[in-house]
Amino acid sequence: MNYSRSEFLKLLGLTGIASLTSGNALASNTKKSQATLKLGLASYTLKDFKLDEAIKITKRVGLENIALKSMHMPLESSADEVKQIAARVREAGLNLYGAGVIYMKSAKEVEDAFTYAKNAGLEMIIGVPNHDLLSLANEQVKKYNIKLAIHNHGPGDDLYSSPDDIYKLIKDLDKRIGFCIDIGHVQRIKQDPIVMIERYKDRLYDMHMKDVNKNTGDGVPVEVGRGIIDIPGVVKALKKINYAGNVAFEYEKDANDPLPGLAESVGYLKGVIKTV
Repeated sequence: MNYSRSEFLKLLGLTGIASLTSGNALASNTKKSQATLKLGLASYTLKDFKLDEAIKITKRVGLENIALKSMHMPLESSADEVKQIAARVREAGLNLYGAGVIYMKSAKEVEDAFTYAKNAGLEMIIGVPNHDLLSLANEQVKKYNIKLAIHNHGPGDDLYSSPDDIYKLIKDLDKRIGFCIDIGHVQRIKQDPIVMIERYKDRLYDMHMKDVNKNTGDGVPVEVGRGIIDIPGVVKALKKINYAGNVAFEYEKDANDPLPGLAESVGYLKGVIKTV
């Protein structure tokens, strides 16, 4: 059964979320509704904000897990700098579990990415290695015991348009190489995110939560619950497979002022999790 966005927000007492002025109120009203799913943030959402601001916004909307993009933890940083940045995030009370999306177009970039992840104490890289580098990535996964969650980018992506493209290339590789399924990009290539979640459940290590306005390549991001993705169905699928990874919001609308839409999206999803 599908519910309207307003019905879910009413269940949480969050009908005023879009005009949020107090992040503490949001966190306290919604913290108990996370149920069996872990919610987090892909920090690309806050690409126009400094790291300290990104930490504050993440906590303000009641999220506890984060994967950092390179503008918040630069790939070219020294080992000590990476360790210091990771420590700042964790000392602020966030679980820094991953980084990405990290593109790997050379052997050096693969090796550097895994060294970077090791220095940051990460459990996974959300990455996009070139096809000819998958063998090397496989070796690095074994060496460091760090998962590689390959991200699909939908229309126009010559490497990994669909999770199906990923599976064809990784099915015989180490099981720690799996998926970060981006449900928005899946929808934009007219595939069903629910089918992909269930099909690749054994190697689904991360996912990007978002919504889009069209079932086509020119679909654009909208607040979660305002678009065409069956979000309750996605949540049901994640619960059905006992998904243990993070559901990371990658909110790509309103880059200069993402807080209202991100907060609305978080509140809506928490309402869905509580209800379905």
